[in-house]
Amino acid sequence: MSPAATGSLSAPPPFFPDADEPAAWYGNIQYLLNISAVGAASCLLLFLLVKLRSDHGIPGPSALVTKLLAVYHATASQIALHCGADAAQFLGIERSSFIVLVSLSLIALVVALPLNLCAGDAPIVDQFTRTTISHITAGSPLLWLHFFLMVLVVVVAHLGICRMEDELRITRFRDGNGNPSDPNSNSVAIFTIMIQGIPKTLASSKGPLEEYFQHRYPGKVYRVVAPFDLCSLDDLIVQWTKVQNEISLLEARVDARIVTDCEDDGLSSGSGSRMWRKLNAMWAAMVSMLGFTDEERLRKLHNLRLVLETKLLEYKEGRAPGAGIAFVVFKDVYTANKAVRDFRTDRKKKPIGRFFPLMELQLGRSSWRVERAPPATDIYWNHLGFSKLSLGLRRVAVNTCLVVMLLFCSSPLAVITAMKSAARIINAEAMDSAKSWFTWLEGSSWFAAVILQFLPNVLIFVSMYIIIPSALSYLSKFERHLTVSGEQRAALLKMVCFFLVNLILLRALVESSLESALLRMGRCYLDGEDCRRIEQYMSASFLSKSCLSSLAFLITSTFLGISFDLLAPIPWIKKTLRKFRKNDMLQLVPEQIEDYPMEKNPEESEIDNLRAPLMSERQDSSGLNGIDGHDLSIYPINRSFHVPKQMFDFAQYYAFNLTIFALTMIYSLFSPLVVPVGAFYFGYRFIVDKYNFLFVYRVRGFPAGNDGKLMDRVLCIMHFCVIFFLLAMLLFFSVQGDSTKLQAIFTLGLLFFYKLLPSKTDGFQTSILEAMQTVDSLVDGETDYEVFSRPEFDWDLYQS
Repeated sequence: MSPAATGSLSAPPPFFPDADEPAAWYGNIQYLLNISAVGAASCLLLFLLVKLRSDHGIPGPSALVTKLLAVYHATASQIALHCGADAAQFLGIERSSFIVLVSLSLIALVVALPLNLCAGDAPIVDQFTRTTISHITAGSPLLWLHFFLMVLVVVVAHLGICRMEDELRITRFRDGNGNPSDPNSNSVAIFTIMIQGIPKTLASSKGPLEEYFQHRYPGKVYRVVAPFDLCSLDDLIVQWTKVQNEISLLEARVDARIVTDCEDDGLSSGSGSRMWRKLNAMWAAMVSMLGFTDEERLRKLHNLRLVLETKLLEYKEGRAPGAGIAFVVFKDVYTANKAVRDFRTDRKKKPIGRFFPLMELQLGRSSWRVERAPPATDIYWNHLGFSKLSLGLRRVAVNTCLVVMLLFCSSPLAVITAMKSAARIINAEAMDSAKSWFTWLEGSSWFAAVILQFLPNVLIFVSMYIIIPSALSYLSKFERHLTVSGEQRAALLKMVCFFLVNLILLRALVESSLESALLRMGRCYLDGEDCRRIEQYMSASFLSKSCLSSLAFLITSTFLGISFDLLAPIPWIKKTLRKFRKNDMLQLVPEQIEDYPMEKNPEESEIDNLRAPLMSERQDSSGLNGIDGHDLSIYPINRSFHVPKQMFDFAQYYAFNLTIFALTMIYSLFSPLVVPVGAFYFGYRFIVDKYNFLFVYRVRGFPAGNDGKLMDRVLCIMHFCVIFFLLAMLLFFSVQGDSTKLQAIFTLGLLFFYKLLPSKTDGFQTSILEAMQTVDSLVDGETDYEVFSRPEFDWDLYQS
């Protein structure tokens, strides 16, 4: 083949992009929208034709429509009654986020989008870039309109989030809707405070602690609960079971060897047999001399079992060490709230060199940490007593692992960047040729859209939606938090940081490797040439690419991610397999039939007809009204310790929703088309999650209340999303704003003003305090803290 022919084959097709504005990396957005719409329509048809009929016993079309309408009209109180306060709060935040983003969509579509399209005069060829703020030239007076729009966006978002806080603050009580007389609300958490840091000796003798609180709050203390070190108890039981199993195996081996020796004595006494017996005797003597015989191991195991039984006996007799935690139950909510406020005030105003009374010194008052107690069903009781040193080491290891993941192997974007840098180092000429082919491929056809738009977003979506949350959830469990709420808050913070770093920060660094970018920024004040690299991050080309990539990710998440959740394939597959594994004879027993109709409680007959179509399952929360303490059929018990069961990963879905909210807020003025997509995401997800909560993730006996800390963390991150929006606008105005930098200065002032705004207090509302009953009207016998902190064991089983 001639060199000319070879050159003609290697040369890329002719392509003439604008010299100043290269084509966007993802190509045309319309192909991605069409592909995502086809995928969402396929999932929706599969849901309507297959899964919906499977969930409800193949009813007729009218029954299906009735059930879907019942889901649509389900109120927050009914959601809380069926699914618990966590679900009610989750759906409430999604609904309020939808309202906030719809309001911002009006601003973006009515004002910001026409301003970018009509008032911009920057030389830009790409149609999508005309809709972004990049269409307005740098330093244009029209950017002042965007500054005022920024102020309006902040005001609307802040008012919406504050309204959300006002609506959700009441959900931390009882049934998730603030109804103090709900019959399912038998938890005494609202009357209880939790104290950490007390001496461990108080578990066996809590008289001084009771005396202290009776003296400080006379006549207001109902009960004081000081649990034992249940973490050590759990380890003792596991170790005792292991030792007992080893003893059984060794005893069986010794008995088998004795039988074998007796049989060998009756065999022929030839020379070979005598030699073999002598060798066995010599080997047995040597092993016995070294102490490796089964009898010696059996003796040591018996001694170890005696030691373990002695320690277990201390728990049985109430002489074991405590967990360093106490629960103080007051007779009314006001006193509990006042106690928390008093101890926090004392801790803040503690003077240096203060002399403590003798009783406070004995109780270790200076090291106390007092907070409202979480519900007893939310506590990992087998984590009580875990050492602070071990907890600190675990969290340091987890955070170190997270930082390493963020820096080196955090996302497909980082992998693509590393491969691109490595290829250029190996063969720069080949990379230049590949880049020309790549530029031609971007604007060629729909096939390029699939390769360059759809697949990268699906790859990022799968890694962020399945792989990364699973890994971060496991890391949060490894930290061994005291409550489910604490574990969820830790996982939520890790996931949000991970997602935002991947979708925003690494997108800014994708043009160059992470190491070289850090080095360039480090030399910024020494070499003015390197400082131009930072300006490129806010150039029209880069900003349009960043807006387009974020819009592409939002479209993929909205149409494909939520539609995938609508199918809920994992619970569906488990339910189908469970039906196939059931014994046919068990179907004859009414209690074993999963879809056995419930019996209505006369007290709940006044509830509207929503309850009948929703409650097709045999589980009925109304049957819990007369339960005293805890029921093993309701609360899962693992080795007699209460282990909270999570049917729905709230941390993962909160993190993903917050990531979408943050992206929508940050790019709301940069690319107004992002806002309606984000609003549609929350509206679509609200309907899908409501259906899944009512029919897929409902749990019999799900706790009616929670401590509200996960909700508070979510609301706090939503406020930070507004701060991220202001920081992004500050960076834009500092690079593309007016020459006097007034826009950047005013944005910085607005940022400080917003940061200094007082947050809502976490106190109880006066109307709720007046309607609250006393603890005597709720508790008849032991409190749930006493029941769960005293696990029931067959102590005779652990005695030899």
